[in-house]
Amino acid sequence: MPGEKIRVAIIGYGFVTQHFHIPLLASVPGLQLVAIGTQRPGQIRLRDQTVQILSPEQAAVANQFDLVIVASVNESHFRFAKLALEAGKHVVVEKPFTPTLSEARELAELARRHDRHLAVFQNRRWDSDYLTVRDAIRNENLGDIVHFESHIDRYAPNVPKAWREEPVPAGGTWFDLGPHVADQALLLFGLPDTVIASFAQQREGARTDDWFTVILQYGRMRVVLRGAQLVPGFGVRFLVHGTSRSVLKQAQDIQETQLLAGMLPGDPGYGIDPDDAYVYDPLSHPGDRRAVHATRGDQSQFYVQVEQAIRGKGANPVPPSEAVALMALLEAAACSASEGRAVALSLTEEERAAFERDRRTH
Repeated sequence: MPGEKIRVAIIGYGFVTQHFHIPLLASVPGLQLVAIGTQRPGQIRLRDQTVQILSPEQAAVANQFDLVIVASVNESHFRFAKLALEAGKHVVVEKPFTPTLSEARELAELARRHDRHLAVFQNRRWDSDYLTVRDAIRNENLGDIVHFESHIDRYAPNVPKAWREEPVPAGGTWFDLGPHVADQALLLFGLPDTVIASFAQQREGARTDDWFTVILQYGRMRVVLRGAQLVPGFGVRFLVHGTSRSVLKQAQDIQETQLLAGMLPGDPGYGIDPDDAYVYDPLSHPGDRRAVHATRGDQSQFYVQVEQAIRGKGANPVPPSEAVALMALLEAAACSASEGRAVALSLTEEERAAFERDRRTH
């Protein structure tokens, strides 16, 4: 494949395909979108008329594709990813990876057996808000972290008619927004000792969870993950307390807004976050705060690294070991919310070791 473009098929043509996958792919010269697999071909509107329109099953297995992106409804992720892997394709799966941990394990084993790259689209790893806070933890001498808080909130007071709002496998806000904040927490701090979670239905007519608070317990440190659909005003994106200093990041990453407006990675201003983080130092500067300029975000780096991995020039940006660990966390939180108790992640020692090995490469 040296010198040739990697041919890409996407299964599913919803919001994330139109506004994330297609523009991010277009910014990577070595990748070429050649097909869309959908059950609703009449809804597709593309500038590039050479892109083929196929059924999802055809897109998963056709010989002319090298990489298959599964961006269909959550409960179909496993089926289409399995078809593509068994057909010898490299595969990217939209988050959440699969509805269950057992399915995540099966896909990971299939990828290993067929010697194919399998990655999950954890694009929020390249958000400016997360990168800014990650860099502050590394560089600002905060001391030992004792409290980390991450919010991902929306204001959607009216419950839409959408599969994400139904009590279906991997439906609800925890499986929709939770993979963003949970993945970032696992990257920063590793696997927690236990998980405690509370879910709620706050909007009138809600049919599944639309609010969550999930607490990851690590010795004396607590990581608090919050998400909700009924938040009229945005307050805090990240809050970090160390034994010496604190960090506050208020505004969210702006790439989604930019992509919706038609801006692309590489355009002037793309990914530049105007919202600084602030470091609070009560010992040296009591009552004062110091601005830390936000790190530039660039979600296209996910596909840059996928391309390099397929060509044998780099590592998989989100390998199956990390996907399996995240699914164990998502399941543990759902179990905790249902049973009202602290729950440990159901991972084997081998899975834990593989996760920590791969996490150290980031």
